[in-house]
Amino acid sequence: MRFGYYLTEPKGPDPIGGLRDQIAQAAQDGFASAWLSNIFGLDALTALAAAGSQVPGIELGTAVVPTYPRHPAVLAQQAMTANAALGGRLALGIGLSHQLVIEGMYGYSYERPYRHMKEYLDILLPARRGEHVKYDGETLKADLQLTTPGAGFPVLLAALGPRMLKLAGTVADGTVLWMTGPRTVAEHVAPTINAAAAEAGREAPRIVCALPICVTDDPAAAVDRANEIFAIYGQLPSYRAMLDKEGAATPGDIAIVGDEDTVLAKIDQLRQAGVTDFVGSVFAAKDRTRNLLIGAAKG
Repeated sequence: MRFGYYLTEPKGPDPIGGLRDQIAQAAQDGFASAWLSNIFGLDALTALAAAGSQVPGIELGTAVVPTYPRHPAVLAQQAMTANAALGGRLALGIGLSHQLVIEGMYGYSYERPYRHMKEYLDILLPARRGEHVKYDGETLKADLQLTTPGAGFPVLLAALGPRMLKLAGTVADGTVLWMTGPRTVAEHVAPTINAAAAEAGREAPRIVCALPICVTDDPAAAVDRANEIFAIYGQLPSYRAMLDKEGAATPGDIAIVGDEDTVLAKIDQLRQAGVTDFVGSVFAAKDRTRNLLIGAAKG
């Protein structure tokens, strides 16, 4: 299992410089990858291209870029450009986002999200390989060929439900998860996505699992803190469904907290469940937690 580090959006007058420093530290610490969210701050692809081009070696991923606001060919072009800037080190994580965001904030229809994502991938995947795409779907159309450098990066789908997981295994390069615990990975995510990939004659997909993490001697306080920081994820339907599958009442219940031995054991549960890449989102006791992750990443 590879170890990644969840980047935080820097505050202050030089966010790109701050992000570069975080990426450089993650690379120096031995992490295989570093991941950045795309919410309402920095555009993740642009920021990773600008900051990450100054740091060699480490894979850089988006977790995740919402699909609805961008035509798939436009996203392919942007991601190819970022991949060229990074020397081929991009992992493009994409996702539907949430009805609250897509309809309530952007004004797009969130009707039939599976249809949207299938059509989106039908265009995005060949476009990012530099192929000519001629496509006439119910909601998306394309007739073009990109000449952008940087073709050929992996595409990971934020897939939680069974149909999305099957789609990820059949045509994408894997899935990137959030708020999804070891039992749910073992009993739901891994079997579904791996079976779909095998049926399609494809290699085993990546299962990238990001979770809040804190090494502490006061786990109850850490759980309370996680519930404060990540409260919204207990209310969004897709994540709520994953918490329910895990038997977790709140986001804090799924956070990886405890002393060093406890945290390492919980991370190993994820490995045994089928996770290929664990990405730690450090939310408290940062030095102690980071030191444990560094040791785990170096093996």
